[in-house]
Amino acid sequence: MAVTIRLYISLVLLSGLGTSHFLINPLRNNRKRSLPDTVVDGIEIYSTKINCKVTSRFAHNVVTTRAVNRADTAKEVSFDVELPKTAFITNFTMTIDGVTYPGNVKEKEVAKKQYEKAVSQGKTAGLVKASGRKLEKFTVSVNVAAGSKVTFELTYEELLKRHKGKYEMYIKVQPKQLINHFEIVADIYEPQGIKELNADVSFITNDLMNVLTKSFSGKKGHVSFKPSFDQQRSCPTCSTSLLNGDFIITYDVNREQPGNVQIVNGYFVHFFAPQNLPIVPKNVVFVIDISGSMSGRKLAQTKDALLHILNDVKEDDFLNFILFSSDVTVWKENMVQATPENLKEARNFVENMQTAGLTNINDGLLKGIEMVNRAREMGILLDRSTSIIIMLTDGEANTGESRVDKIQENVKNAIGGKFPLYNLGFGHDVNYNFLEKMALENHGVARRIYEDSDANLQMQGFYDEVANPLLIDVDLQYPQNAISDVTQNNYQHFYDGSEIVVAGKVVDLESNSFVADVKGHGALNDLTFTEEVDMKEMEEALKEQEYIFGDYIERLWAYLTIEQLLEKRKNAEGEEKENLTAQALDLSLKYHFVTPLTSMVVTKPEDNEETQSIADKPGEVKADQISHVYATQLNYQPPSNPYYFVDGDPHFIIEVPEKDDALCFNIDAQPGVVLNLIQDPDTGITVNGEIIGEKKASSEPNKNKSYFGKLGIVALQMDLQVEVTPQRITLWSGGRKSSFTWMDTVTITQNGLSVTINRKKNMVVSIGDGVTFVIVLHQVWKKHPIHQDFLGLYTVDSHRMSTKTHGLLGQFFHPFDFEVFDVRPGSDPKKPDATMIVKNHKLTVTRGSQKDYRKDSGQGTKVFCWFVHDNGSGLIDGVHTDYIVPDLFYHSPIQS
Repeated sequence: MAVTIRLYISLVLLSGLGTSHFLINPLRNNRKRSLPDTVVDGIEIYSTKINCKVTSRFAHNVVTTRAVNRADTAKEVSFDVELPKTAFITNFTMTIDGVTYPGNVKEKEVAKKQYEKAVSQGKTAGLVKASGRKLEKFTVSVNVAAGSKVTFELTYEELLKRHKGKYEMYIKVQPKQLINHFEIVADIYEPQGIKELNADVSFITNDLMNVLTKSFSGKKGHVSFKPSFDQQRSCPTCSTSLLNGDFIITYDVNREQPGNVQIVNGYFVHFFAPQNLPIVPKNVVFVIDISGSMSGRKLAQTKDALLHILNDVKEDDFLNFILFSSDVTVWKENMVQATPENLKEARNFVENMQTAGLTNINDGLLKGIEMVNRAREMGILLDRSTSIIIMLTDGEANTGESRVDKIQENVKNAIGGKFPLYNLGFGHDVNYNFLEKMALENHGVARRIYEDSDANLQMQGFYDEVANPLLIDVDLQYPQNAISDVTQNNYQHFYDGSEIVVAGKVVDLESNSFVADVKGHGALNDLTFTEEVDMKEMEEALKEQEYIFGDYIERLWAYLTIEQLLEKRKNAEGEEKENLTAQALDLSLKYHFVTPLTSMVVTKPEDNEETQSIADKPGEVKADQISHVYATQLNYQPPSNPYYFVDGDPHFIIEVPEKDDALCFNIDAQPGVVLNLIQDPDTGITVNGEIIGEKKASSEPNKNKSYFGKLGIVALQMDLQVEVTPQRITLWSGGRKSSFTWMDTVTITQNGLSVTINRKKNMVVSIGDGVTFVIVLHQVWKKHPIHQDFLGLYTVDSHRMSTKTHGLLGQFFHPFDFEVFDVRPGSDPKKPDATMIVKNHKLTVTRGSQKDYRKDSGQGTKVFCWFVHDNGSGLIDGVHTDYIVPDLFYHSPIQS
């Protein structure tokens, strides 16, 4: 079945440095409430409305929030909305005292430069761009003058995909306070007619039942939720809100015909979902990682999931199990039919799985592929059956063939396009990009299985999506001379409960009819489905409906086209990748979508300054894992200032905004060596790091990696010392010692120091009005024979350090210049060499990339940079040994 696409809205409005609760000027007994009940830090937020319109699965959502500054001075208000990666922001505006300020979508590099210019001029600009997460945030803030009102309005759209026979809208309700006017309204229009409509609210009470209404008749459906101020209370006298949880709307449409074609303003969309077909038998190989890191709860949950899956396997299916760690183990030498006897034996095999060793992904997959191919050649499998491989792993390949590009090549050649590969990545230590790319180029998908109590249900849920194929080799055909620019129209499988969606342009607008043919192989015979529609009648019928919003089919077509171009781009190289990039960029700019190729900039108003004009078409942001660059005191997000950090083995990364580029270098030092990273004699702030090595040293040269295992922060003017290890955080301040572990989630504020520990992820250290450091924790499997936990250091607001700041990292906090030229092939074809002039040195540098783990400590984000060899020789002042200091808290005296 298709993946469920959900609409997430989590509204959090911030005032000042803390969270501003939604205490809104409601009325009780027709009298105005007193200010203490409605105003937080001077800000009164008096309305939040979520309006959803769905036309033929295409959802158009508007989130509107209104606030007023009741204080005597200007206050900052932030607007924060969470979105799924598949949502498209189509418009954003801020209206302050009747003047509207829009967000604009631009090519990524142009937007980045505009954003950096605004920040360099002291403006508080917000930036929205694509990143690597599933659920990300759109955030923007503005200073509101005393007595002024502000309205935030965010519009976004999404194609709802059918999952287990239903379309689903998921709204995360989390206002965190009482709101005078809070409402959710959804109107649905489906030309096929609505079959069922439901609304499920996790926080519903008896008092709220009468304010949740739902109804449907014919082609229209309606859901509304409008609790009064008092009905939102968690108790009769409480000032806290019980609105905290999930608001889920599900529906399905009538299916008198297997398909439905709609045509509006020269664009068509074809929905195809036949029913009541016999299930095609499947041949499934489970390739399961049983390396040491899968021990404990992961293995127990995997066993539980597989045992439940075996209960759902049908007798016509064939199956096998491949287990891989350092070696590969098979359950049976050939594919076997799912007879009761074989299933009983399979359950016993699963229950006795044990973990040990490393991770040999290559050999495990190749064995599974070879088993399916051999079974087909030997005639073991049914002629009318389909094969799939499902691979589960929680780590990266670290034995056997471990080069990911070579594994991808081996797997692609072995499968040969004959059947799909589905990859499940368990936890955050997997190379998910590798799993996704390998799945996509073999007609499958990748899915992350989150480490949680329901991991077994996540695995079962994925299997349920692919458990019931109804058609294979599905081909959707249209009149060749009548259409153009069609989205993907052939699929290896159609699964029960899902839906295939194809869209395109209609060229022959004079024709009276439009014919769609769908061909596929069923369980019993080959099938053809034909649908003919009258174009004139269709257009007129749709135009009359009040639920239609604009050229929704054109927008749906653009949505699908960009999505599929970007997906193809992941596996393309050279000229093909350039062409796909150009096509996706052109459409992204035309329809104002934020994709990995574009960004959205929101520049807030300043006194006596003209604002940007609103674009002719509403600005759209594809929320393909949107990342906001916004920071509050207690919830760190990536900063807008130039970044300087050291992480990994250890890799030093220096951003140079003036060049729109970055430089990087490594430092090779022995375990136990302490290096000075930052030292500012004016402010008295010093940061040192102690090197650690692997648990077990390698006998091979250049194979031993080193990391920072301890960090020491000194702030002399505040009588402060902080020691951070992968196990503990220890603070000495004013003669007092405090100690915490990474299991804590806590914020400590004392004597101008603020320390926030985000459990098992990172910690944020802010020193007075000066610099902020973010320390990222990297954890590995405790029983790993080689690696051990380590730390990464990231600086925020480095411009607040004095011009005398030095150290391996600190010397780059202030502007410097370099020039790169004569780019040429290097020893690695993927990494060109070049000549660099920097600090009067002429160096040979290599283009490469490192990982930035600020947003995701598991996967990281690639940062491309020019790599300076030999411990940064020629780039750093002196040589790297000049930065060795005697102990973790060594510092220079404060300068007078």
